[in-house]
Amino acid sequence: MARLPRLVVPGHAHVLVQRGHGDRPVFVDDIDRANYLAALRESAPASGVELLAWALLDDQVLLLVRPASATGPSRLLQSVGRRYVSAYNRRHGRAGTLWDGRYRCAPVESGATLLSLLAWVDGMAAEASQTSASLRLAGRPDPMLAHPPEFWALGNTPFEREAAYRRRLAEGVSAAQARAWQQAALGGWAIGSPSFATELARLTPRPVRPRPPGRPRKPQGPGHGTPRA
Repeated sequence: MARLPRLVVPGHAHVLVQRGHGDRPVFVDDIDRANYLAALRESAPASGVELLAWALLDDQVLLLVRPASATGPSRLLQSVGRRYVSAYNRRHGRAGTLWDGRYRCAPVESGATLLSLLAWVDGMAAEASQTSASLRLAGRPDPMLAHPPEFWALGNTPFEREAAYRRRLAEGVSAAQARAWQQAALGGWAIGSPSFATELARLTPRPVRPRPPGRPRKPQGPGHGTPRA
């Protein structure tokens, strides 16, 4: 089956996923993560991409971005890759690719869905990861990180917004919801309501949701399926 083109809708948020080749680590320590963030900081403005959130896990990267053009995500990750992979290979005495093929991309519906995705990515903080949560809650602006309107709507003051967002992070998401988002991101499917999928379907001939399992039903001709008298 031919690969589907990526579904990129300028102006909407998107989840981007890059995984390590063969599930190998792409970050060994915090120096690697700092190098990646430096490349991200340099590349995002030139690519026309707003960075809404990120999570740097041992074996993969998750980014929540808002591109101004359909080519923005590709330009961003190509630029980051040129800077980061060469530095990683020099530092660790290796050669060759670091990523497992193409990056994955999925558009995200604005509103409650985007706010939940924001908290999901920020909430991946662990001993072996680094997320944008600390920067978002630092209490001072940083040009690297953009806050979507959904974050600003959490309160009228920085204290109110940060307190409300900390509560969202503490609530977390269910394992089933996290799996659904991961599968959608890896499949390149729209993340959001049926009306959001319908909206995107008007913009592209590419499928925006997985097709139902099984063969499509054949259209019935005249007389077929008509109940007998």
